Amino acid sequence: MTTKTNQIFLGQIGAAHGIKGQVRIATHTQDPEAIGSYGPLDTDRPGLTVTLTKVRLQKNVVIAHIKGISDRNAAEALNGVSLFIDRDRLPDPDDEDDFYHADLIGLDVRLDNGVSIGKVSALPNFGAGDLIEVRDIKSGDTYLYPFTKAVVPHVNIAEGYLTIIVPLDAPEGEEEPD
Repeated sequence: MTTKTNQIFLGQIGAAHGIKGQVRIATHTQDPEAIGSYGPLDTDRPGLTVTLTKVRLQKNVVIAHIKGISDRNAAEALNGVSLFIDRDRLPDPDDEDDFYHADLIGLDVRLDNGVSIGKVSALPNFGAGDLIEVRDIKSGDTYLYPFTKAVVPHVNIAEGYLTIIVPLDAPEGEEEPD
């Protein structure tokens, strides 16, 4: 998607919307409409930077005007373009328990005794909450854990690691699955 390592993927332009140059955008921002507040956005097309204006939410996508685009044909030519921003242009999270996924990818994963067990490789969410995917340093296998305070009690981005408490047993009264 991009070769710059300090770029954060914010969304992707989809189909044109209407005849006046609006586009549909699938966003990956916590507040979908916030994608319009970052100013000029880099794209995966060399030399193309876009500025979103008149951003509004419609169901599960954002509808936006792009500065300089005023007709449907020009909007259709942007279908599939990915939108990025430099990480240093994003504000620091307000809460110490909030993180940008890009800041967590690659962190060393340590048990509470300090032993390193792998690296964070992804943070999927399949609808039931965020998970943390850890790639084992020895086997290369990946493991998914709930990304909760109980399982991941400490995240230290500055020092490049997080602590994980691996849930081993089912809670009292529940049986282990076969």
